Amino acid sequence: MTSHRRTQRKRTAASGPGSGSVRIIGGEWRGRRLPVADAPGLRPSGDRARETLFNWLQPHLQGARCADLFAGSGSLGFEAASRGAREVCLIERSRPLAAMLSESAQLLQAGQIEVVNADALEWLKGRPPSSLDIVFIDPPFETDLAQRALEKLAETGCLAPGALVYLESPRRDQVVPPQGFVWVREKGIGEVRLELFEWSLRYNVRPFD
Repeated sequence: MTSHRRTQRKRTAASGPGSGSVRIIGGEWRGRRLPVADAPGLRPSGDRARETLFNWLQPHLQGARCADLFAGSGSLGFEAASRGAREVCLIERSRPLAAMLSESAQLLQAGQIEVVNADALEWLKGRPPSSLDIVFIDPPFETDLAQRALEKLAETGCLAPGALVYLESPRRDQVVPPQGFVWVREKGIGEVRLELFEWSLRYNVRPFD
């Protein structure tokens, strides 16, 4: 895990004006702020990262079935719902954080959002085949959770053909997706790497490196 000092700096930069909140930047709830708990390792995606990601995803969001596997602040899942996703499941292992996500969903009257207090990798085991169109993977840095989540997605078969998977990780790290994932887009912002993959069993190589 990153040091508390470094994590705090990232949290403040991500939240923007008014520490302790994150702003939805597009769609139905544009401009609304959601509370962010002061929890160790909690690192909401910054505005620049989310702007880039949702520019990539915008043609695919309407009616999509989404999962935010390490929801934390919920910034990615709420943004997806705001922009037209049909179903968004926020999976968060911490009970206090999950409770805060539920409160935010109720405040927004977001009926398309489900909050699940569970371990994300265990949750994936119970997903029906081809039941997810977009998945967000933004776990605490300095862990192997990103790699394990990609492997679990491939193993369970819960991704629909052509599903998109977003990965946010330290720029210095290199996560190697298992067979079935095709690299689509990549961008570095500061110390963070943003990557987008498509699920397609016709290919099994990354066309960059």
